[in-house]
Amino acid sequence: MPFRTLALSALAALCLSAPAPAASCGNSAAGFDAWKRDFASEAARAGVGQRGLAALGGTQYSQATINADRGQKSFKLSYPEFCQKRGCDVIVSQGRSRKARNPGFYAALEQGYGVPAGVLIAIHGMETGFGGFMGNANVLNATATLAYDCRRPGFFTPHLIGALKMIDRGMMSPAAIGAMHGELGHTQFLPGNALAYGRDGNGDGRIDLNDMADALASTANYLRQKGWRPGQPYQPGSHNFEVLKEWNAASVYQRALAEMGARIDG
Repeated sequence: MPFRTLALSALAALCLSAPAPAASCGNSAAGFDAWKRDFASEAARAGVGQRGLAALGGTQYSQATINADRGQKSFKLSYPEFCQKRGCDVIVSQGRSRKARNPGFYAALEQGYGVPAGVLIAIHGMETGFGGFMGNANVLNATATLAYDCRRPGFFTPHLIGALKMIDRGMMSPAAIGAMHGELGHTQFLPGNALAYGRDGNGDGRIDLNDMADALASTANYLRQKGWRPGQPYQPGSHNFEVLKEWNAASVYQRALAEMGARIDG
């Protein structure tokens, strides 16, 4: 699954001053248990409570996550190859049907957040095939493994803190299932982003990214908070196209969202 680009300092602030990673990173399972013990102190200083700390203690190193992290190749494809591989035409066709079946829902999202339905539908289709597959990995294990791994601990540490705080608040179970990099729900939020930008889209008083309404409202809120300008274009060269980089840094992914969004709304 793709990564969300986010200024680390901003995310750390949103996660209530998550610490810079001080526990020793590692490139194998060998040092993971020792790292967890050290990281627990950092997590406690960042405001993680007993439920979160207990969940951290129960995490296991995920070799499958490391394999997935090292094996990403689709973003190196040309745009036509990428779109064929990811099924852009199918997403557009199914996206138009979804919008036509529930126009009021998508209109309310655009009115509330200023993000066009086509963009949100394109993200939903690209990330999980409209909820058809939201992952098969333990979110906490994946996030902890990547916070420990030496490749990018600074990026994933705030997301691990976010996941532990979500467990503290009852927003996520330690057994929650998501994607290989710890992404959650219909549009695949990393935990730190879910904590910071999650919204209750169905009005039941809780945030559950496995609920489509909550996930799409959260996605729209994320883009708006990242600088989306309502009513403005979002094709290459525009300000809003640059905002799409906040969702995914790969140029082929941004272009796919822009082109599919325009076709769905067309």
